[in-house]
Amino acid sequence: MFIQTEATPNPATLKFLPGRSVMQEGTLELRDPAQAERSPLAQRLFGVSGVAGVFFGGDFITVTKSDGEWAHLKPAILGAIMEHFMSGAPVLADGAGADATEEGEFFAPEDAKTVETIKDLLETRIRPAVAGDGGDITFRGFRDGVVYLAMKGSCSGCPSSTATLKHGIQNLMRHFLPDVREVEAI
Repeated sequence: MFIQTEATPNPATLKFLPGRSVMQEGTLELRDPAQAERSPLAQRLFGVSGVAGVFFGGDFITVTKSDGEWAHLKPAILGAIMEHFMSGAPVLADGAGADATEEGEFFAPEDAKTVETIKDLLETRIRPAVAGDGGDITFRGFRDGVVYLAMKGSCSGCPSSTATLKHGIQNLMRHFLPDVREVEAI
């Protein structure tokens, strides 16, 4: 088994590509060892000293470090991922699923058409690009011309996430939707 790695814009995260499907659908973000019970793979990864977060995408795993150098952490993380996939164990524990995509959404009923367009732009133009960097962005709400988005994986805590939101996503949304004034992370 050959696992590729890619740097992300966030220096605290590294993207691992195991060459096979990780999540059949959706994504899953686990920010601490207590949440890892949802996934045998996450339990192995949090067993590596210095791992602070794990994010599963369709065909990749993003690992966030709390401290240490990637040169020291990377071999142990690669070993944990390889051991997991070679064991044949599932990525998710029985009964566990992906993060809910519509959990906690808020918007006024009269904004439903605008929200539909926002979600379409997220799915077709933004999320694929962000997944390439080892993260995900999901819609959380729309109120008074402000789009609220949740940043996950390498996007969460990334130094360039503000620039991505303000100069990339906000400009795209404003171009297609004059009702959008700004975009905020939630």
